[in-house]
Amino acid sequence: MFGKRVWGVLGFLSVAVCLGLATGAHAQTIVGQPHDWQMGFPPSFTPVMERVAWLHNLLLVIITLITVLVLVLLLYVMWRFHVSRNPVPTTVTHNTVLEIAWTIIPILILVVIAIPSFRLLYYGDKAQDAAMTVKVTGHQWYWQYEYPDQGNLSIESRILSEADRAKLKPNEPRQLAVDEDMVIPVNTTIRIIGTGADVMHGWTVWGFGIKKTVIPGRLNEGWINVEKEGLYYGQCSQICGNGHAYMPVAVLVVSKPEFDKWVAQKKKAAGLAPATTFASATPPANR
Repeated sequence: MFGKRVWGVLGFLSVAVCLGLATGAHAQTIVGQPHDWQMGFPPSFTPVMERVAWLHNLLLVIITLITVLVLVLLLYVMWRFHVSRNPVPTTVTHNTVLEIAWTIIPILILVVIAIPSFRLLYYGDKAQDAAMTVKVTGHQWYWQYEYPDQGNLSIESRILSEADRAKLKPNEPRQLAVDEDMVIPVNTTIRIIGTGADVMHGWTVWGFGIKKTVIPGRLNEGWINVEKEGLYYGQCSQICGNGHAYMPVAVLVVSKPEFDKWVAQKKKAAGLAPATTFASATPPANR
């Protein structure tokens, strides 16, 4: 009986390992794809996201230490000042050292948190020496991507219905596949300019560490530099109406020659004049 249980447990573990390996292999086909039972942040694919993850880990350590300290103090108070051990309450109402300590220590903790937080905000705010710009406009309920450096090329990205997804892009996840991906070159600093055409939207890509609220009549700036080719997903993160859940973000990161080829195809289809290829363009001078 014991042997059967052991073999049963080993069989269950082997099946679980095989499923895990199969899931991992499938996840590699699309780099930025979320997966079931995912916990924590997705992998970092940009320098901004790497700093976001670092700050998150720092805050996790700080809040864990605070939580443990408060728990220890509560347990000590419950034990030390229980009615059986302390039948007559003390009449002390002030302790100068303690009051100074619980005022100064939180201030120091907030300073420790504030310094890297402000550095991260300024780091991800504006692009330094951006090689190209993409203007992101949120509509009800789809995204428009304009490439001013590529001759004002413009595309519109809409969610695919389940029938179209199964026919055109069967390997992509439902509710995230779109008809036109936003295409950008790899290892390139790209300025993202966001605005809204009707109401507020939120252009968010999880692995990029970017979440820009796009507002009508206003331009918000951010930047990305993706280090690995592949297809990445995000979603609108600002409740923008009854179609809010149906405007995903799909970003296809390709090599620079592939990006030039894509731009040429899109411009030809739109009847626009060809522009200078991105792969042969001279990088901007340092400011």
